[in-house]
Formats: sequence, structure tokens, C-alpha cells
Amino acid sequence: MNHTDGAADNRHLRACTAAEGPYALDISPESAGWGYSALRTLELPPGGSHLLSTMDSEWIVLPLSGGCAVRVGDRTMELLGREDAFAGVTDFAYLPRDADAQIASSAGGRFALAGAKCERRLPARYGPAPQVPVERRGTGDCARTVHNFAAADSFECDRLIAVEVLTPGGNWSSYPPHKHDEHRPGEEARLEEIYYFEIDGPHGFGYQRVSPSRPGGTDLLAEVRSGDAVLVPDGWHGPSIAAPGHDMYYLNVMAGPGPGREWRIRFHPDHTEGYR
Repeated sequence: MNHTDGAADNRHLRACTAAEGPYALDISPESAGWGYSALRTLELPPGGSHLLSTMDSEWIVLPLSGGCAVRVGDRTMELLGREDAFAGVTDFAYLPRDADAQIASSAGGRFALAGAKCERRLPARYGPAPQVPVERRGTGDCARTVHNFAAADSFECDRLIAVEVLTPGGNWSSYPPHKHDEHRPGEEARLEEIYYFEIDGPHGFGYQRVSPSRPGGTDLLAEVRSGDAVLVPDGWHGPSIAAPGHDMYYLNVMAGPGPGREWRIRFHPDHTEGYR
């Protein structure tokens, strides 16, 4: 199911429909029609490797399943990774712009490459799993767990903001609906956002809603499955709904043109009363 207003037809990317070269998913600023946010997923067989040229963007290598070694310059970062996206936090590697990096996996695995066009060239760094802030957000049927591995206040990047959210089956997350499509100093920051989904179980699914924040804005209700992505250039996004019996994972990748790297959002005024 995918209800759209026509303009949103290309904002729900079903699994494998945005593959390019070695990437099972390849979302660039150019393909998304915006200026900064990017996401790729890379599958490596046992003993496989991949050369990534970062060019004008900063990138984080985030294991979805399995581990890898990331070599940039004269530094190698060993990522232990995890069994799958539902198995807790993982370590990760930050890659600066204007660099060449090799990603190699002796046992094979799947890796998310979260990126953003940027100006500053920061040093390559290793992000240890024990240092990832874990947040329990919401209560009852709105409870979920957030891994703030590259949140604005937890890990330094130039423009990139990225977090993981795990929602138990039957629960809602990204609720109340919120938006960040305007620059309002101290109140709201303009950010382009990508949702990348994985659903527990071979037949699992969920739903993602984006509703217009202005006339002609994004209007999307998508049934999402593992490997799907949703682009959010504007609009109130949420809820993200996990079907009963099927936990939902999503990776949020954000970046924007603001003068500072900050996550400032506005909640939809019609859906905050009584929220727990």
C-alpha cells in the first residue's frame, strides 16, 4: 500500500529499486532531489572488500550485520559489528571528506553508509559501541529504543546526524508527528531526512506516514518492509508503526543547510495532547 499525492511517488523506495553498482540501496543528494543527505547499503561476501571515495561528503560506516575492517590513510579501524540490526548497538567508523577508504569483511556482512555533503574535513575516528548513548523514549504502546550513535550532541560531524530506532511489534514511534523543514532560530532546524527500514521476520511489515506541513507538501502513507527507504524532504513525519509480532528497525540519516549542526523539531499541535 502506498497512498501518495503524486508528488510523493518517488519518496518511498522499495527494496532493490534504488540499487546502483555494488550498493543494494544508493540514495544521493542528486537522486533525492535535495542538497545534503545520503545513504547507501553495501553487502559484502566473505572475504569481500569495497573501495569508497568520500569526495565532498563525510560518511559513517555502520554494520547492520557482521563486522569489517575500515582502512583510511595509514589507519585501520576494526568494527566488531553485530549479528543483525536488532542485536543492540554496534561500533562504527567515521570517514572524512576527500578520502579513499577500503571496507573489507572476512566473514561477510551488510553495512550502512550514512553520508552528508559537508565543508569541514574532520579526522577519521572509531566509535566504540559502549559509548553509544541509548535512550528509552515514550511509554506503553509508544515505547521505543533510540541509539544516538551520531546524534548532534553525542558524536562530532560537520553536518551529518544519524540515529537508530527500534520499535517493538505493535508499537508506534516517530510520534507525535514532527517536522524540521523550516529554519527558525532556536525552534526548528531545516533537515532532509532518510528513513531506512528493516523488519523482524520474513513476512514482517510496518507503515510510515508523512503528512503535508504546507499546501502541496509531501503526503505519503507507505507500507514498508526490510530494505525499503522513505525520503522526507518536508512535512510532518510519523507515526512509524510496527505490525504486531514484528519489531521494526529504522536508521534515520539527516543533514541540512543550517548554520549549525542541530536537531530542532516542532511537534504537530493536533497530536500532542494526552501523549505519554
